[in-house]
Amino acid sequence: MKRYYSSLLAVFAGLSLFSCGGPQEKTNSSESDIYPKAKGVTRIAHYNVGVFSKEIDNSIPMVAAMMKEIGADALSLNELDSCNTRHENYQLADLAKEMGGWNYWFSRAMPYREGAYGVGIAVPNEIIDSFTIPLAKGDGSEPRACSVVETKYYVIASTHLDHRAESSVLDQAQTINDVLAKKYAKSRKPVFLCGDMNSRPESETLKVLKKEWDVLSVEKFTIPPKEPRACIDFILALRNKAKFKFVGSDVPTVFKNGDVTIASDHLPVYVDVKL
Repeated sequence: MKRYYSSLLAVFAGLSLFSCGGPQEKTNSSESDIYPKAKGVTRIAHYNVGVFSKEIDNSIPMVAAMMKEIGADALSLNELDSCNTRHENYQLADLAKEMGGWNYWFSRAMPYREGAYGVGIAVPNEIIDSFTIPLAKGDGSEPRACSVVETKYYVIASTHLDHRAESSVLDQAQTINDVLAKKYAKSRKPVFLCGDMNSRPESETLKVLKKEWDVLSVEKFTIPPKEPRACIDFILALRNKAKFKFVGSDVPTVFKNGDVTIASDHLPVYVDVKL
């Protein structure tokens, strides 16, 4: 563990040296005394929301309230239903509306019950480009996808990797590397990959991702929310030409505006950066 954090500190120190000034996006303030956000920080949050119904009928309002409380500026979301017979509503659109009319992009991982199921991203800024990377099913349980959104200030990707066959997870991770590293290798915008990787920090999956990415998120347990015992949710940054400064990361567990133990079967994780 000590070696892991030492490596991260070296990376972050280098990033800090090359951090630049210039136009900054308007960020949301944090209402939380426990998870304060420094001035000028962009807080990127990832959350596997479990189709907003793991323990209550509809946790969309609760999740939105909690994300507002911590001052999230961008959201990566896993396990979303879209207009199917399990949940007739367009869950990502409803969450984006609750966040104050944010923009969003949904990526269908597979058709499901006369609708769709997948991953998505919600941001308050204008989306200038968006696309979906299909991830092969292989020997795994179901097809997966990676959702990608580009704004004026950054690129954010959201994925949910397979949880059964390691070969499938490794193939999916390599596909993400191949597509995003190639597309954004020379970009001066930071690229953040967020997701439920269904893999632990020491796994082969993370080793594959680390060929192109640096893990920014703190190594704290993210599942299950009541008695967490595994870290499988991550936020990473692509090693490209971007200049930004890493500020911090946490897995929030205490909220005034919601109960994180029933909102989903995962805990959220966030990373603070200065762009």
